[in-house]
Amino acid sequence: MASSTAVSALPQTAPPGTGRPRGVVVAGVVALVLIGLNLRAGITGSAALFHDLQAVLGYGPLIAALLPSIPTLCFAVAGAATSWLTRQLGLEKAILLSLVMLAAGLLLRGIPSTGMLLAGTVAGMSGLAICNVAMPSFIRVHFADRTSLMTAIYTLTMTTGATVTAVLIVPVAQALGSPSAGVGSIGILALSACLGFLPIAVHAHRNAAAGKAARVSPWPLLRTRTGAMITLGFTVQALLAYAVLSWFPYMLATTGLSASDSGLMFGLMQLVSVPAGMVLVAIGSRPRMLRTAFYLATVTMALGVLAMLVVPTSWAPLTAVLLGFGLGIFPLVMVMISRSGRTTAETTALSTVAQSAGYLLATLGPFGMGLLHSATNSWTLPLALLLAVALGQIVVGHLLTAKPTEPRPAEPRHTEQRPAAPRATARPSEGARR
Repeated sequence: MASSTAVSALPQTAPPGTGRPRGVVVAGVVALVLIGLNLRAGITGSAALFHDLQAVLGYGPLIAALLPSIPTLCFAVAGAATSWLTRQLGLEKAILLSLVMLAAGLLLRGIPSTGMLLAGTVAGMSGLAICNVAMPSFIRVHFADRTSLMTAIYTLTMTTGATVTAVLIVPVAQALGSPSAGVGSIGILALSACLGFLPIAVHAHRNAAAGKAARVSPWPLLRTRTGAMITLGFTVQALLAYAVLSWFPYMLATTGLSASDSGLMFGLMQLVSVPAGMVLVAIGSRPRMLRTAFYLATVTMALGVLAMLVVPTSWAPLTAVLLGFGLGIFPLVMVMISRSGRTTAETTALSTVAQSAGYLLATLGPFGMGLLHSATNSWTLPLALLLAVALGQIVVGHLLTAKPTEPRPAEPRHTEQRPAAPRATARPSEGARR
């Protein structure tokens, strides 16, 4: 494995936030909250209306199976272009473009047509993918001294937007008289994020430095320890998260719980993940406590999967709480990405490779769970394999938070000699040191 990141032209940048007007800082916080509210709303809102959309639009089982897979596929494919896009347009303008794509795609889904539903989903989720990858760099640039706090706020609003939209979208669709109109109404929220982010993009354009940003190639970062470990950590947590989010209520329903109670347990799991993420980030931000935070999240997730496998359905609230706390690892991983890299360009490249590869492989989670359940007519084998992945996440968390190894001092010699030049070694991310 290469010992240095594949970076070309990496000048040291000025400290982020230098000379930034207070109004721009406030606008940045507002924009961060609005973006967070949107980054899962389009997924959870449409999922709640998939059954009604199929009944009204009349599409077949192939389209019905394809629609839930589009987000993670877009996260992998469109997210891979984020590093190039931010280099061409600049970070803030790339995020603004992604928000425009998200809003346009979500509004397009409001047209009652299967083709518009598919096209709007692809466009909206592609914009969402770009924004997903770029946000750790945005936090690094605009809130360099508050990365943990702002990442926690960002992920908190993300979960809040997903939960509220999932609860309200069905009544909204009923009030509008159409599931297409209901799913399209989510685009209004995305429009608010566009307007909220516009002052940031305008300020960045007016104060942009001449010349093109430094180029950092994302994929060679996989040959570095930092790039490989962050990508592996993101992949495992995403696979577990999407497998659980996709099948948890269905599993409860097939094991004897009513549909309403299964939905309630699903809501409880998501609700617990909100404070869990805040607690884990607060613990991980303390000196030498990052590994402890990872242990709490990964062990709890493994216990939650084990509970799904062995405890009776009447214990579903305990399972939901354990899984919800385990899902709180997501903001912790995002903090590590935000703190990684020597420059903003390198942070964007790390975020690109971690999320693109991670989401592509994470698609195997929900797909594999469903395939194995259909083949065996049981959840035992799928959950046993998921438990193995959860146990593997504990190991990944341990390795991800390893302390940097200091080079051993050279043995003193009697003959006078010049000091040896410092040896170039890969520096683990700042998050891993804390």
